[in-house]
This record gives sequence, C-alpha cells and structure tokens, in this order.
Amino acid sequence: MTPHAVSPRKGALALFCAPAALAVLVTGLSLPAPAYAALSPSAEEIDQVVVTTTRTRRRVQDEPIRVEVLPREEIEEKAIMAPGNIAIMLAETGGLWVQANSAALGSAGVRVQGMSERYTLLLADGLPLYGGQAGSIGLLQIPPTDLGRVEVIKGASSSLYGGAALGGVINLISRRPGDDFEGEVLANITGERGQDLTAYAAAPLSHSWSASLTAGGHWQERRDLDGSGWADIPAYERYTLRPRLFWTGAGGGEALITLGHTRETRRGGTLPGATVPDGAPFMQGLDTERVDAGLNLDVPLSDALSFGVRASAMQTRHKLIFGPERERDRHRTGFAEASLTRTDGRHTLVGGLAVQVDDYVSDDFAVFDYRFTVPGVFAQYDVDVSEALTVSASVRADSHSEYGEFLSPRLSALWRAGPWSLRASAARGYVAPSPFIGSVEETGLSRLEPLSGLRAEEADTMSFDVGRRFGSLETNIVAFRSRVTHEAALIPTGNVQPDGTDIMRVINAPGANETYGAELLVRYRYDHFVVTGSYMHTRSTRTDPVTGLRGPTPQTPRHSAGFVAMWEDHDRGRLGFEAYYTGGQDVDDNPYRTRARPFVNMGILGEIVLGRFSVFLNAENILDIRQSRYDPLVRPSRAADGRWSVDAWAPTDGFVVNGGIRVRFGAAAHHGHHHDHEDRRHDH
Repeated sequence: MTPHAVSPRKGALALFCAPAALAVLVTGLSLPAPAYAALSPSAEEIDQVVVTTTRTRRRVQDEPIRVEVLPREEIEEKAIMAPGNIAIMLAETGGLWVQANSAALGSAGVRVQGMSERYTLLLADGLPLYGGQAGSIGLLQIPPTDLGRVEVIKGASSSLYGGAALGGVINLISRRPGDDFEGEVLANITGERGQDLTAYAAAPLSHSWSASLTAGGHWQERRDLDGSGWADIPAYERYTLRPRLFWTGAGGGEALITLGHTRETRRGGTLPGATVPDGAPFMQGLDTERVDAGLNLDVPLSDALSFGVRASAMQTRHKLIFGPERERDRHRTGFAEASLTRTDGRHTLVGGLAVQVDDYVSDDFAVFDYRFTVPGVFAQYDVDVSEALTVSASVRADSHSEYGEFLSPRLSALWRAGPWSLRASAARGYVAPSPFIGSVEETGLSRLEPLSGLRAEEADTMSFDVGRRFGSLETNIVAFRSRVTHEAALIPTGNVQPDGTDIMRVINAPGANETYGAELLVRYRYDHFVVTGSYMHTRSTRTDPVTGLRGPTPQTPRHSAGFVAMWEDHDRGRLGFEAYYTGGQDVDDNPYRTRARPFVNMGILGEIVLGRFSVFLNAENILDIRQSRYDPLVRPSRAADGRWSVDAWAPTDGFVVNGGIRVRFGAAAHHGHHHDHEDRRHDH
C-alpha cells in the first residue's frame, strides 16, 4: 500500500557509495529511524557507477562531493514493498527521512539531515519535472518502476541547482533500454484493501534510437482502523504514464526526451456518516493532474570539450477540499540551461547559464499569486591535486526577480589512502519563501494573511565522513551540521474567526535553526548473507516563532538505531528480517502530549524467483505499532490554523501485509544478470 510517509533508514553511506538496501518498512508516518538492510553491489559493480548529478560525470568513489547512489537492484526490491511511490526507497538513504505534509491526506516530503522538506529539490534526469518551487503537494507519489538509479547530494546544493536545492538534491535517473526488448509487469495487493498494477517496456528502435514506456494504476480504500470515524489510511486512485525516447550518437553524444502525465484523486478525513467534535463531517481531499516534458542533451565538441542543454516544462493543477471549503490552483515551472565542460588531464571545468521561472496562480485567492524569474550563471572546477587528493569548487550567481541577488558557493575535498576514504564539504545556499509554509499545505490559503516583508531563507551546511573496509566488514561515520537563518514560519495573528480558527501569517523566524549529528554504519557480508547495524544521533534546535524560546525542533528524534539481516540469491529469491528503534521526540501543538513515545518496529520480507516469475510477500510493522493506540488522531477542538488532526509521530496504519507477483519478459527475464548491463551501458 502507499504509505502516508515512511520511517527511513538513517545509516550512513558505505565506503564508496550508499548501500543497495532492502527493508521491510512500516507504511506509517514520518519517523527518522534507521531501518534498512544492505544488498550492496560488489566493489567491481560500484566501480562502474558514474554519477551525473554533480555535472562532471566521475565514478562515485572518485567524486569529491559526497553522492549516495541507490542502484537498480535496490529499486526493484522497493518496488515490491510500495509499487506506487518512492517514499520507502528514499527513506532508506542515510540522512534522509520522509516527513508527512498532511496526515489526513498521506502526502509527504523528504527532509535532509534534519532540514525542512521544503529545502529538498527533486529532479528527474537532472530536470525539475516535479516543480522547482517548494510547496507542491504529494511529490513522492511517483512509481519506481522506470528508475535505473537514484543519486542523492546532502547539504546546500544551490551552487549546482539554484535556490530550491537549499537542503539537498534527489535525482531520479531513468532506466536505459538495452540491446533487446525487455518488459515487466507487477501486481500487488495489501491486507488493507490497496492494489497496484505497474508495467514497463523498453526496446531499441534503431542503431541510435531506443524508447521506453511506463504505466501504472494504484488504488486504496479509505480505512478507519480504530473505529473513530476518521480515516487512518486515506483513499486514492492514481494513474501514471511516462514515455521516454533515447538517442546515442556515434561520437558519444546522448539525448533524452521525456513526457509525463499523472492524475490522482485522494480522500481522507471523516468517513461517511461520521463527524468531528463540532458535530459536522470534515472530509479532506486533493485532486491532482500533472503534465511535464523535458530534454537532456550532451554532445562532445572535441576530445576535451562537450556541450550540454537541459530544458523542461511542468504544469500541475490541484483541487483541494477542506471540509465545506474548496480551493483550486495551478503551478508551472519552466527551466532551461546551457553549459560547456572542458576536461584536461587532472582538471575539469564546467560553466554555464540557466534560467528558471516558477509561476503560481490561485483560482480563489489571487493575492497569493507569484511569478519568480531567476536567471543565473554557474561554474565548477575539479582538480586532482594528487593521486590521493581531489578538490571541487563551485559557485552560482542568481538574480531573483523578487528577492534580489545571491551568491552560492560550495567547496568539497576527497582524500583516499588505501582502504580509507575521507570527504569534507561546506556550502551555502538560499530559497525563496512561498505561501506554502507549515500547515498551509493541509488547511489551504483561506486562513493566511497576504505575504509581505519577507527575506529569502539562507543556510550554511558542513559535513565530514570517513569510511574504511576491513575485508568483508565495512564501516562509515558521517558528521554533519547545518544552520538556517530567516527560516519562514507560520504564526497566528490573533484575528480569530467565527469558527474558532485564526488568521495565520508567514514571517522570518528569529534566530537560527541549527542541526548537527552523526551517522554510524557497520555492515558485514558473507556469501549470500548481509548483516547491517546502524545508529543515528541528531540534535536540532530552533527559536519558537510564537514564544521566542529556544528549544528542540519538533519531530526530530535524537537517537535511533537499527539491525537488519538479509539472505539473497538472484536466481532463487530473498528473505530478510528487520528491527529498528525510534527514540522519543518533541511534538508540536499536540493537545494529548508534548513528547512522543519511543518504539520498536520489526518486519520480514520474502520473495521466491521461478524463472521469469517471482512471488513476494511482505509483512510490515509486525508489532502493530499505531499512533491511534496511544492517542486519538482527531483533536478535541479545531486548531488555530484550521487543522482537525494532530501531527503524525508514529505509524497510523499498524500491521500491514502485502504480496503479489512480478513477471518479466524478453531480456528482463534473465533476472540475475540484467542489472549490471543496464547501468554499465549508460555509464560508459
């Protein structure tokens, strides 16, 4: 079933790249917990991964900017757990966790090392196909079927991708067709009346051209697990379609053309015949329709010089339902970039120009309409100082039509000595505030005061990680820190409405939101077995925008840990067990408690491979941890900002079982051998 949000792994990057991980995760709400099992590719396979998110196309272990890579094999494993979205897949990357934007609707965003989900930029093949301005609802409802790998950069990445990448970048890299036809169909059903059906097909069209097509349908009934009349699991009906066209030139040039369409209807809140405490029904709903198109072109001009063009356009229309209220809006993002890359021995230099337009129109509240135009110029210089030391420096200058000029630098270094690998990085970035702050995503614009007098939000981030391999044992430690100033926050104005709600105002919060912590990962491999242990420490503090008092940032557990054991054989199947601990955490504006309970989650996953067929069964949250067992999800009275539900600090759907069948066709039927071919063909 599609989760409201998921409890993510917080384990760190392995020695050279993020592990391929498999987990049996609770499909509950956002909780930063280290829940994952490693099914990492071998060192030889890792050597073939060439990352593209940093623009210089280095092998992942040679990249001075720390990039975590989730390979195709791991994506396939996550697809049998949640075929309808990428939440579980992203939640299992070290330092990321999935934060619920709306507990009633099940939409979520991704937080990077404790920073707000509004600061995370989601890309597809380097293009902002899902929007470039924070605030779009439900971005994680993307099926993973057609993904080849995922690349993650943590920390301010404005020097690479502009203001929307203040906290980090998640780049979804599409699958590249092979030399023969291949296809896949996956059918899934859950014990909570959810169904998924996805299909993928790819084939060469000529010596230079190939194409792929991905389609999916996803359904879920509304479920009230505690008999309160409020949906613990929202209902949805979603359809997706994405064709892609690929070109490979004789001289090494590459091009990608993509189109996409998504339509979804989502309903939460009270069930038919039920009411909230004021005696009235309160249904929450979200209807979404998104269309997008993109182009990615790289052409070598000589042995040392290449030219690149990226361009995309996206439009999303929403219809939002808040009880008796309705709101409609439209988001548009247009993007274009041209760059030159020169490689000369130990030196790589990238320079280019870019422009992005983010446009928002509300059909009901035109005072919140905005149109941001941001032209920019950027440069990046990488140099191999010696065989052991590589340094990367990048900078971007943007001219924002509303908030002025910004300079975003980043400096990274990699030092290697035998089995040791050390990286350090420091960066600065910015993001333009928008109306979609805090609970506005869940309650709409009707209770929001027009924006005025705001400054752009800015952040400084630093990280340091060290890894070492002892034969079959891998260890990695990451230390990180971020400091956000002028963070946009929501406060009540004191203008109380007849229904008891307040008019809210967006301000720049006083002080700074500071986060620091460390990730520890230990992994042992033997034959077909992998055992992984992890620990995460996070300390995040902020100045409360209402009281002015300094305190912990809500929904950020200080301690979390996990243990996972996995047996896997490509030609036979896999079996895994997982247990993880989420420590106590402060909760915000909750009438039932000020601090959440710690808890332990466990799960198991099994898959049997029978030639081109595989049958899978996944049991999540087998201890049946559910927030409504401890407190109601519905407030005794409506909150000042208009919400009827509390924030989610634990899973809301409890114990869930899902299972199904996956059928492969053509070249994809060679289950144990096609993954490496797929990635290496593209990377070389």
